[in-house]
Amino acid sequence: MGALPGQEVAMEIGSGAVTMLTPEECWDQLERHTLGRIAVSAVGAVDIFPVNYVVHEHTLLFRTAPGTKLLELAINDRVAFEVDGHTDEQAWSIVVKGRAERVERQSEIDAAEELGLEPWIPTLKYRWVRVHPDEVTGRLFTRAPEPARF
Repeated sequence: MGALPGQEVAMEIGSGAVTMLTPEECWDQLERHTLGRIAVSAVGAVDIFPVNYVVHEHTLLFRTAPGTKLLELAINDRVAFEVDGHTDEQAWSIVVKGRAERVERQSEIDAAEELGLEPWIPTLKYRWVRVHPDEVTGRLFTRAPEPARF
């Protein structure tokens, strides 16, 4: 039986619990972190790139330089974006599926610049990309030892 939107579901997989996160819990996790991976696909090829990002008004923004990411996004704007993390007790994973667009209007670029996102490496990344989510899902995992075999 499926959950209603916004409803948490716990299920047992092995000896640990998996909790489905609500969309707002997913956004809370996304806002706490700055490094994720974006998956893009064009002409039968799939690529995954690490990007640092910022959340703004339930969208994701990242900076990039001209190259493969922008080329592939120009061909196919459908993306998946993933962020995960863990502690000794828990692990979590958030997946955002949606549409990416290059930020073109100067007023939107200026607003994005005010968000304080800086490249992690010393490169010129002056192109902004915004991911508009269609779907945001997440899971929280309770970490435990692997169950014994038969």
